[in-house]
Amino acid sequence: MQDFIAHPGEHWRTDNEAQLLINGEEFFPSVFAAIGGAREEVLIETFIFRDDKVGRELQQALIDAAQRGVRVEMLVDGYGSDELQAPFIRAMTDAGVHLLAFDPQPRRFGVRTNLFRRLHRKHVVVDGEIGFVGGINYCADHLADYGPMAKQDYAMRVRGPIVADLHRATLKLMDETSRLTRAARPWLSRGPAPDADTAKARMLLSVRDNTEHTNDIEQHYLHAVTHARQRIIIANAYFFPGYRLLRELRNAARRGVDVTLILQGMPDIPLMRLCSRLLYNYLLRDGVVIREYTERPLHGKVALVDERWATVGSSNLDPLSLSLNLEGNLIIDDRAFNARLHEHLHELSQTKCKSIPLERVLRGYWWRAPIIFVCFHFLRHFPAIVGLLPAHSPKLKPMLPTPGVTPVTPAFDQEKAS
Repeated sequence: MQDFIAHPGEHWRTDNEAQLLINGEEFFPSVFAAIGGAREEVLIETFIFRDDKVGRELQQALIDAAQRGVRVEMLVDGYGSDELQAPFIRAMTDAGVHLLAFDPQPRRFGVRTNLFRRLHRKHVVVDGEIGFVGGINYCADHLADYGPMAKQDYAMRVRGPIVADLHRATLKLMDETSRLTRAARPWLSRGPAPDADTAKARMLLSVRDNTEHTNDIEQHYLHAVTHARQRIIIANAYFFPGYRLLRELRNAARRGVDVTLILQGMPDIPLMRLCSRLLYNYLLRDGVVIREYTERPLHGKVALVDERWATVGSSNLDPLSLSLNLEGNLIIDDRAFNARLHEHLHELSQTKCKSIPLERVLRGYWWRAPIIFVCFHFLRHFPAIVGLLPAHSPKLKPMLPTPGVTPVTPAFDQEKAS
């Protein structure tokens, strides 16, 4: 893609280092090493934080940082991380870790009810100098030794001016939404500048929220796909996008762009694969190539267009991510990063995916056609439908175990009852 045109008001940052991290084997050591070297501040946002071998390693890294005087703040989602127990939390808070829960709600008859408008971002900022953005949670199922249901996923490690935007976005959510009083913190980037030989990437942080940036990430996808001239590869775990993006993918294939979708073939949520497959005929009949990743569950949210544009982040292309959840993606304009991601995704699609032919999809199409018609129109009007749901303002609450009590219920439920 030739130096694509940014939307008005966007803040592109030049001269950044961009490193692709594939799966937990590359992501966790990089994050833990950055935390281990922190001098002043560690900020973390995540959807899932679990008491398993990965969660305990992160817990210890944060405790060690807090005990040597680093300010450590972590924000976890009240739905995705609602099983943390009080002893696990107490070990962190006693060491000085500031732990917050995004919109915790009690279970109803043992069922989590706070499904919508979740914190789904995965951000890390260390000393205002090193940042991480992606789709990887802090749990063991992002490691290959977890077994056949280990997830395939991606993240980025970045340095340079883009980290300032990531730092501000994370503090904005932690400080303003929680209404907590904290000492003012200046921008902390006082460490060594990125290597001039490797800091070539132009980047933009795009977030999705329910107030000012309701469709920013989707608009970046639409803009890139609409202007594509050579190739599009999208690897996305939960693919059920809006009508406009489906139409532009089909239009790109019609004008000769090589369009490849890498989707789940071994789903962790079977319903989502069923939804995706309802769209296959619409895309395949105009030349879009669909490959299902079958080695393990695909959890990635990455894409590339032509030879420069790429994105890595937390946003799926489904109604929850595009219309409800808080999400964060990096948009990257860099030929070298695009080539690295293309090399990986091309190899993945050729060696670990099965191709979905149009002939297979057409079998039984007569009874699926009415369902597909309804799906298209539902997708087209989904944002308006969602707008009818109550738009409460989620609150952040400190995660503090009740003194003298060892709960047998999840810490979120106990905090609510206290």
